[in-house]
Amino acid sequence: MSGAVPSGFLALPSIDQALAREVQAGLDRVEKLLRDTVDASDPLLADAAGHLLSAGGKRFRATLVLLAARFGDPANPDIIPAAAVVELTHVATLYHDDVMDEAELRRGEPSANTRWGNSIAILTGDYVVARASEMLADLGADAVRLQSRTFARLVQGQILETAGPTAGADPLEHYLRVIADKTASLIATSARFGAMFGGADERVVETITRAGEALGMAFQLSDDILDVTSETADSGKTPGTDLREGVLTLPMFYALRGTEPEHARLRELLGRPLDDAEAEEALLLLRAHPAMETARGDLRAWADRARAELATLPEGEPRHAFEALCDYVVRRSG
Repeated sequence: MSGAVPSGFLALPSIDQALAREVQAGLDRVEKLLRDTVDASDPLLADAAGHLLSAGGKRFRATLVLLAARFGDPANPDIIPAAAVVELTHVATLYHDDVMDEAELRRGEPSANTRWGNSIAILTGDYVVARASEMLADLGADAVRLQSRTFARLVQGQILETAGPTAGADPLEHYLRVIADKTASLIATSARFGAMFGGADERVVETITRAGEALGMAFQLSDDILDVTSETADSGKTPGTDLREGVLTLPMFYALRGTEPEHARLRELLGRPLDDAEAEEALLLLRAHPAMETARGDLRAWADRARAELATLPEGEPRHAFEALCDYVVRRSG
């Protein structure tokens, strides 16, 4: 195990490298299990199901499972399947999200719906969920119950996002509820799975779950900020996707609250579908707007909330790794 070379977040110098190598070795085992699980006898299904896995990804949720397991016994054989389950669940939602968003790129590659059409993409997401559920059944009733509740939150978040805020509701509060369900729920479950299957103390399990929820909020806010600040090569997605689609995210909500005459043009562009020229104009205006720093302040606040929970956990390298992860989520947004 110690020979694995850490990559991504695990390669950061703030992470204990012995721990990083062990977790990376675990991720390598997760990766093999993921590919074996989605393999199918039908060539089209095998190709479509392996499409997003082959495109890579940070394996953020699987990493959380493996790190949280270090608060107990990381040798439990159920930990690798648990990490694979949360990654498969996440990947399945990406197939469905890309159909709903009419996305053209995912992780720098053509999205499944672009390559095979919406029907194949939706069915492939369903297949991945089914394969994850089959693996989950071997992890016990508690794991099935937790994953079912998590999946219900994922679906609820998507419905809330699709329906939009009700009359009289605060759109910003609605947006935060959506990302709590769509993103933070599975990240919290990933941390909980790790601690739970590692046999950690119940107090640790509950604390790491709360920390994971706050970290998940920070992670999604970071992604939304990156959609404004990044280039395609950095993010694997077309920058300004949300702007083009008229989707409002945290920086945009803050920009819309302003009344300054010099930002009137940006307010006019936000919240409606834009053509390429308008999207490029909106990107430039939003990048220069004070709303970006306000949004980063909220991101830091969620990361600090996660750190406050982590501070009550036992001292040691697993806790330090989670704290470094909080720093990473903040820094990646610039």
